[in-house]
Amino acid sequence: MADEKAPETKPSEKNNRDEVALELMKFIAVSTGYGKGSPGTGFAGKSGSRSAEDQAEALLELFQRCRQAVEQPVKSE
Repeated sequence: MADEKAPETKPSEKNNRDEVALELMKFIAVSTGYGKGSPGTGFAGKSGSRSAEDQAEALLELFQRCRQAVEQPVKSE
């Protein structure tokens, strides 16, 4: 047991992309108030507040969109 080495924990490329997508999602959500129940000052929106389930669904959708954006290949010129 003393001779066993712990495997190196390098994040895989997929996990790295997911982390980038998560950070992008957080930035967008915080900057714009995306997924919040009530609209911000000066913005008209639907009346009433959104349920926690609706908010979670909106954030999951945003995360999926961010993952797609991160996974798109970069066009080089």
